[in-house]
Amino acid sequence: MTTSHHSKVLKQIKDKPGKYQKYLKHNTPKKRKHGKGKHTCDLCGSTSGVIRKYGMKICRQCFRDNATNLGFKKYS
Repeated sequence: MTTSHHSKVLKQIKDKPGKYQKYLKHNTPKKRKHGKGKHTCDLCGSTSGVIRKYGMKICRQCFRDNATNLGFKKYS
């Protein structure tokens, strides 16, 4: 079973309790306590390039798309 996200596999094996428990034990991703993987974009869920300053918590790509809506102006 190769999938992009572990929750898809959980839906597939929900009727098999033995496999379900074993999968949960070995394959669910652990919660990050620090580092780059802890902070995600609130809009798209990306972990790369997250701007956390002023409590924004959005990635740089989403910031470029929504900067005018957030009240920023582009100069020059």
